[in-house]
Amino acid sequence: MKKIEAIIKPFKLTEVKDALNELGIQGMTVSEVKGFGRQKGHTEIYRGSEYTVDFLPKIKIETAVPDNVKDAAVAAIIKAAKTGKIGDGKIFVSSLEEVIRIRTEEKGDSAV
Repeated sequence: MKKIEAIIKPFKLTEVKDALNELGIQGMTVSEVKGFGRQKGHTEIYRGSEYTVDFLPKIKIETAVPDNVKDAAVAAIIKAAKTGKIGDGKIFVSSLEEVIRIRTEEKGDSAV
């Protein structure tokens, strides 16, 4: 099994969720996060004063998928989240050693 973490622009959440649902991926955790990458934030002017916005608002989506769905899930996230502009985000894929559903104690793919 694989854990997919995607950091995306907030307005792309619905599109990414719908794209993953089409693949049959229903379970996900969504968090509002702040951060920056190569863009290192930007400057804004408020009431005549210039200030730097270091941390930009993003959405972090986490989901666990079977190995055979990983490539399709990553492709779906890229297609749905991509704007072609700086700050589109990142996707991290890592291996899951074990997944256990607490209620039924199911393990592995059936726990997802």
